[in-house]
Amino acid sequence: MHRASEIRCTECVQVANQSATVGVRDSTRLAGPPISVSHAAWAQFVAGMGMRRL
Repeated sequence: MHRASEIRCTECVQVANQSATVGVRDSTRLAGPPISVSHAAWAQFVAGMGMRRL
């Protein structure tokens, strides 16, 4: 596993797989508001990224 600080990433997010949702937040703004999405929505997002539909 890599950390954003190790690879000097400036556009990274942190993802937390929770029981009912997936939590997402900007890794450069830890105090900023996180968002929560359903597992289905997260799966669609990841699939779309893989197919470059987003």
